[in-house]
Amino acid sequence: MAADYKMTLAPQTLDNADAKARPLLEGANEKMGFVPNMYEGMAKAPGVLSTYLHGYELFRNDSGFTPPEQEVVFLTISRLNGCGYCMSAHSMLADKVSQVPAEVLEAIREDKPIPDARLAALAEFTQVMFESRGMPRETDVEAFLAAGFEEQQVLQIVLALAVKTLSNYANHVNHPEVDDAFAGHAWQG
Repeated sequence: MAADYKMTLAPQTLDNADAKARPLLEGANEKMGFVPNMYEGMAKAPGVLSTYLHGYELFRNDSGFTPPEQEVVFLTISRLNGCGYCMSAHSMLADKVSQVPAEVLEAIREDKPIPDARLAALAEFTQVMFESRGMPRETDVEAFLAAGFEEQQVLQIVLALAVKTLSNYANHVNHPEVDDAFAGHAWQG
């Protein structure tokens, strides 16, 4: 199901951003060398972009998940939410930065079984948390822990769900064009 509503507010860019959005966009530009279209859309409500950036950084730095595991979580959530923009961006990051095995990335993008037991357990638990609205059964958590994850990481999945829901839903109403940096990994659900 594709979102048919598209916000009419102009994106907040480095050229027209208000005082709250400008520092967020400038920070992204300094860190990444460009401002992703998604950020310009989220900056229409600077609190959304600020919350996303802060939570995303905390997940990346403090979740205890390896970079490939982080991408599995983000890709699983983005696929479940049907967000083509985030699937494209995280597919590029998975491939070029986080070193997710190609067969794992392909399996997630195509919603097929993941050929790595630990990453499959992580994706499955992420999906359980998504579908149960954060109410996993004890057996779900036991399977997650048996795959070698820590109980604290259950909450880290909650954090990832929060930040990806912010970006996925914002993208659903903003319809940002996939940036050139991610276009080689375009995805349509």
